[in-house]
Amino acid sequence: MKIQVNTNESVQGHDDLARQTEEAIAGGLPRFAERITRVEAHLSDVNALKGGADDKRCVLEARPAGLRPIAVSHQADTVANAVAGATRKLARRIDTTLGRIGDR
Repeated sequence: MKIQVNTNESVQGHDDLARQTEEAIAGGLPRFAERITRVEAHLSDVNALKGGADDKRCVLEARPAGLRPIAVSHQADTVANAVAGATRKLARRIDTTLGRIGDR
């Protein structure tokens, strides 16, 4: 599973942030690693310089082999919390999607 991290201009996209994001996603989706070819993470600050509560957004798009992409988003007070929330949502969505396919 390849993980790609993208940030907008309002989020500092340094190497540590990319590494931490990749580790969080890989750690939250280990049982799906063989079924997913790629996960794209899009990190942004919704309010940019204005500040505010829960203004960090993480959008995750997973590409399961042979299936349509699955996307989720989560907003939180920090980028790390946004990534963690989006990863939990994505794991549930993938589990549901693959479960439906298995039922056919």
